[in-house]
Amino acid sequence: MANPDVKEFLCDSVINLRVNPKRRRETVYVGCGAGFGGDRPLAALKLLQRVEDLNYLVLECLAERTLADRWLSMASGGVGYDPRVSEWMHLLLPVAVEKGTCIITNMGAIDPSGAQKKVLDVASELGLTISVAVAHEVHFETGSGSSFGGQSCSAGGTSTYLGAAPIVECLEKYQPDVIITSRVADAALFLAPMVYELGWNWNDLELLAQGTLAGHLLECGCQLTGGYFMHPGDQYRDMAFPLLQDLSLPYAEIGYDGKVCVSKAEGSGGILNTSTCAEQLLYEIADPSAYITPDVVIDIQGVSFLPLSDCKVQCSGAKPSANTSVPEKLLRLIPKECGWKGWGEISYGGHGSIQRAKASEFLVRSWMEETIPGVNHCILSYVIGLDSLKATSNGTESWQSCRDIRLRMDGLFKLKEHAVQLSKEFTALYTNGPAGGGGISTGHKMEIVLEKRLVSRESVMWKTGLQHTNTSDSETPEHHSPVAQEKIQKIPKENQNNLTMRGYQSGFHHSPAPSGQKIPLYSVAHSRAGDKGNDINFSIIPHYSPDIERLKLIITPQWVKHVMSVLLSTSSFLEIDAKPIDENVSVEIYDVKGIHAMNVVVRNILDGGVNCSRRIDRHGKTISDLILCQQVVLI
Repeated sequence: MANPDVKEFLCDSVINLRVNPKRRRETVYVGCGAGFGGDRPLAALKLLQRVEDLNYLVLECLAERTLADRWLSMASGGVGYDPRVSEWMHLLLPVAVEKGTCIITNMGAIDPSGAQKKVLDVASELGLTISVAVAHEVHFETGSGSSFGGQSCSAGGTSTYLGAAPIVECLEKYQPDVIITSRVADAALFLAPMVYELGWNWNDLELLAQGTLAGHLLECGCQLTGGYFMHPGDQYRDMAFPLLQDLSLPYAEIGYDGKVCVSKAEGSGGILNTSTCAEQLLYEIADPSAYITPDVVIDIQGVSFLPLSDCKVQCSGAKPSANTSVPEKLLRLIPKECGWKGWGEISYGGHGSIQRAKASEFLVRSWMEETIPGVNHCILSYVIGLDSLKATSNGTESWQSCRDIRLRMDGLFKLKEHAVQLSKEFTALYTNGPAGGGGISTGHKMEIVLEKRLVSRESVMWKTGLQHTNTSDSETPEHHSPVAQEKIQKIPKENQNNLTMRGYQSGFHHSPAPSGQKIPLYSVAHSRAGDKGNDINFSIIPHYSPDIERLKLIITPQWVKHVMSVLLSTSSFLEIDAKPIDENVSVEIYDVKGIHAMNVVVRNILDGGVNCSRRIDRHGKTISDLILCQQVVLI
């Protein structure tokens, strides 16, 4: 049962200073319980149980891809919020309420009020009396703010990146147990409780910069604490498998003076050090001197990391950008249909498997040309197990070693019937293609692209509201947590030496890379790639810091364009592929002095971006290995 007895609050996005902000704590502890929509609820529960003084737990579950999925779902009669919200809350609410930890999440997507109702239902089932606040954008041009049956969501799926202010408003007015938002900038989800608890104001730009740094480091969860970092081919990142088994989600300790330390739970797996922090610092960053968030534009070029223990790293050096410290406009995402995707896959094994895949691609393209002339340029093909990720050094040949491969053809068409036709023609390989092909799968779907537009702060309205359960007259049921506090096992100290990360053991000597000989780049540096729309960025972080000056002589825009050109190929078989066109591809390289690294941004390389790309790796995450496997000669 829900009781909506608190008046809603409506406001625009113009920055208004807080009136006499109160410092409620000297230090606030903010944890990340989820870094994306597919994260592990059990890991969030463990963080709640292991970290005694956790004041806030943020579930960051919304990305451009999932936002588009929620729009498609709601447009077809489904839910506009994250459908896993019940699963998460069933697991986390009992412990969070007992500890007094406030949960903040963007699982509301384009229907925060729907998610609010679902969380209240879960709390009632659990016998918990809680309050759940919402903070979300509203549109007046559609009357109710909804184009989906009166539900409270953005008009037509439009979403604007909000800052921390709506969440701060919820905390000040309601002090809720849970806050559910629409599209709020990732770092702002974490910044809001800092502003509220530590008495910061919107013109405390130095403090906001440090708080945003903390939020950016936390927002991708275990990517800060050893997830997405281990690499057996890299002696500096080779990690024993058991260390990954019990990764700790990260949390941050933020002081009122802007001092920031990021941590992982004592006794947990994973790794937290300057390298994991450096990779996350540059993740999904373009110009490091102007990282734009709705609350503050920050300069992270001078950020540095100081390990205080195996589980704690101090982070310093973020500051307001010198050019523009606060953005005048906000970023709005508008869903647009971008076409119909059609695809097919088939496997071949053993002798001649590559040639049979080649024949199959030739046949399907020929059949498509026969039935619908002129659409072959819409189709991209690649061979999984050979070149689907393009992660090989230029000029190498590995076809002879392939014994188990899978051909995939992926097309993006204007018309649904063209996508369906590709699926039909691909299926015909069963009786019309080369011998021994099996495991065919096909499909088609409409794809959505999120068009980006800058809008004035005055035009972006948001509101907050509160509802609470009323279970005071009911008997509270006994809760059985799947992972009891006493059952969470720490890694025994006697086994710590066997479970350390081999490349970063205490005392491990990092030496300069050899000169004058051809070596793989991964022996010199490590990297992580992140996407924004149709652009990719990847870091180049040397294992031995002084090597950065030598790497700058090699990693040039021309070198990057040459290496990345393989991504523009539309076929695995070059003789039937048009010459890659790269006039729209541009490269920017930034020096990040604080961590002795480079940040490389490549524009217009992701085949339209995550929502409409025809590639198997829509995000471009594997591009870091395409870069690292290149052979280089340092001087």
